[in-house]
Amino acid sequence: MAFVEFIDVCKTYQMGDVEVRAVHGMSFSIERGELVIIVGPSGAGKTTVLNMLGGMDAATSGTILLDGHRVSSLSEAQLTHYRRHDIGFVFQFYNLVQNLTARENVELASQICKHPLPADETLELVGLANRMDNFPAQLSGGEQQRVAIARALAKNPKLLLCDEPTGALDFQTGRQILRLLQDACRTTGRTVVIVTHNLAFTRIADRVVHVREGRAAQVEVNTHPADALTVEW
Repeated sequence: MAFVEFIDVCKTYQMGDVEVRAVHGMSFSIERGELVIIVGPSGAGKTTVLNMLGGMDAATSGTILLDGHRVSSLSEAQLTHYRRHDIGFVFQFYNLVQNLTARENVELASQICKHPLPADETLELVGLANRMDNFPAQLSGGEQQRVAIARALAKNPKLLLCDEPTGALDFQTGRQILRLLQDACRTTGRTVVIVTHNLAFTRIADRVVHVREGRAAQVEVNTHPADALTVEW
């Protein structure tokens, strides 16, 4: 059994009298320890996929499995537990608490999970050993995103989900963040999923899921992923 499985997953939204199909018959799998890129144009359904996998949205039908557990059948209370303990989130905008230091932001997340990693250790991992006592306003955009990644990693999650993690960054800083996520996957064995519209990112992935019109139109396995620092867009 694969680490992550989407089996004929559908998600519909009711907007007044209109039913909108965001995801329709989505099927793909992910192996443990892979760096996966879910790529597609705006409106293709990729963020909806991420939200369902992260337990922030419920599938209308179909089956979602993580590590053998049926995420698509969890109750609201079970989904809260799942989000707290199994999933780490990294977003386009950093969502840091402005009146807390980098260390305190990371510690805040680690307080809600069962087996957290030390805040200092994760900040060192993302290259911020000398910036732990700085507040977000004293950090660059790239440094704030590194804090956000450290915060997600400190939860010691089974799965790290990243929604357009370089979207608010310049090209050079974006490449550094991609390299950081790539290294986190390689050195810790963590399964990392990145959602993006940028096709250039697919070169760094072990697996690429191309999403079009709410479906997995194509799934590619890359046996020789590129170093993130060589990617250009």
